[in-house]
Amino acid sequence: MAKILVIGSGGREHAIACAFGQFGHTVFVSPGNPGMSGDAILAPKMDFEAIAKYVKENEIELVFVGPEQPLADGIVDYLQERGIDVVGPSQMAAQIEGSKAFAKDIMKRAGVPTAGYHVFERFDDADAFLQTSDYPQVIKADGLAAGKGVVIAQDYDAARSALEAMMQDKVFGESGSRVVIEEFLKGWETSVFAFSDGEHFVSTIFSQDHKPLLDGDKGPNTGGMGAYAPVRSAEKYRERIDTEIFEPVLKTLREEGCKYKGVLYAGLMITQDGPKVIEFNCRFGDPETEVVLPLLKTDLYKISRAILDEKIDEIKLNWDPGYAVTVVAASGGYPGTYEKNMTIQIDDGLRHKIFYAGVGQDGDHLVTSGGRVMMVTAFAPTIDSARQAVYEDISRVHFDGMQYRRDIGAKDSSNL
Repeated sequence: MAKILVIGSGGREHAIACAFGQFGHTVFVSPGNPGMSGDAILAPKMDFEAIAKYVKENEIELVFVGPEQPLADGIVDYLQERGIDVVGPSQMAAQIEGSKAFAKDIMKRAGVPTAGYHVFERFDDADAFLQTSDYPQVIKADGLAAGKGVVIAQDYDAARSALEAMMQDKVFGESGSRVVIEEFLKGWETSVFAFSDGEHFVSTIFSQDHKPLLDGDKGPNTGGMGAYAPVRSAEKYRERIDTEIFEPVLKTLREEGCKYKGVLYAGLMITQDGPKVIEFNCRFGDPETEVVLPLLKTDLYKISRAILDEKIDEIKLNWDPGYAVTVVAASGGYPGTYEKNMTIQIDDGLRHKIFYAGVGQDGDHLVTSGGRVMMVTAFAPTIDSARQAVYEDISRVHFDGMQYRRDIGAKDSSNL
């Protein structure tokens, strides 16, 4: 069995740790959070130099990077230069998420189906474009924005307000210095991961995230309020997604000198013309990871080794035949300002799994410390029974101000 270090602290990293742990591997998480302590060994929060030292001192065989920020900052390059095996794309390849303009340029050259777009670095130029546009328009901060840097503007006033927030008020810092304005795609959304070794890839089951805060996809965008998997109706598009999206984009990245090794996330819109890419991420999505990995019945360590050894084409992914549904319990006020240090109480009778995200510890109690506090996840043979189970479980979770959506997975994928 291997010793593995997972980098990150959220629900995604908790799910990754559990995926490794179910096959008997010893898992460390840096920095993790107190809710993970039963599933992993918590390591300190460390900079790149300290991580390299920790890996050597603890004889860790593999580092798996969860969040996008350290990937964009070059953690993979740093660790590889020191002879450490690490799963994740290089800093250059991670631009597929770190810069939406870079991603759009790659897609254009690869012939990947996506929304039409324009890139602007000056507010006046972007504003002039919006004044003569048809609506809705999609406005995106170019850089990383924790999943919140996207606004679907229904009219010019909303579009200008979003533009001012990004480019002038710098609500996303320098990530909004450049914006991408895209055509609005009509259809239904799904997402899928690809494990890529740079030359070959294998894609996972499909999942569906629920981004808006409120039931019925209303309210402000969030980092994700829940997800379910698999999305059966997306399966008929798998061959097109593999051959028209993953294959050409990975080939184009190779030709650019940034071979992509790691997990590539494709957020897709299934339109009348077929699947089109909304966005790429350079890592597992959150909360999609919390429904996809629990259904994976292939050792994630073997997958990771195949990525590093460029033998991913020799891996066959095996899946549980059932469904998983995860519902995010969020702090009151999220995705805006929210209070912290609310005591978390969990009643007896919880049947399934909680993946902890924004939690801390006060004495013997877990307390809230982030916007998305935890992901309550249930597994069952059907989507309806999984939904019933997850809502029974989340009814046993309590903290002041807690909010969650009550319609996660309610759209029967067979009718999409």
